[in-house]
Amino acid sequence: MVSAEQVKESLKKVVDPELNLNIVDLGLVYEVKIEPEDKVTIVMSLTSPACPYGPQLLGEAKNTIAGIEGVKEAAVQLTFSPPWTPQMASEEIKAMFEQYM
Repeated sequence: MVSAEQVKESLKKVVDPELNLNIVDLGLVYEVKIEPEDKVTIVMSLTSPACPYGPQLLGEAKNTIAGIEGVKEAAVQLTFSPPWTPQMASEEIKAMFEQYM
């Protein structure tokens, strides 16, 4: 059975091209759901609703999940509730953002 930690680790390969940072450390992945029959769904956001790379990031996230051994079905749900803020990022990323604030 696939674990949420495996999913998150795989999703670190998906990089926001504007920031050149992965979607997990950015805090864009809000939830990982492991459902019966090896269906994995993630709930994620974007740095802004108008993100020009949104469709690309969503597609890459879905393909990355689908490529994990044992996953039979992958889905990505987009949400903007709550809206993403830099405070949702990992401590390392927050430290990088603070340099520019």
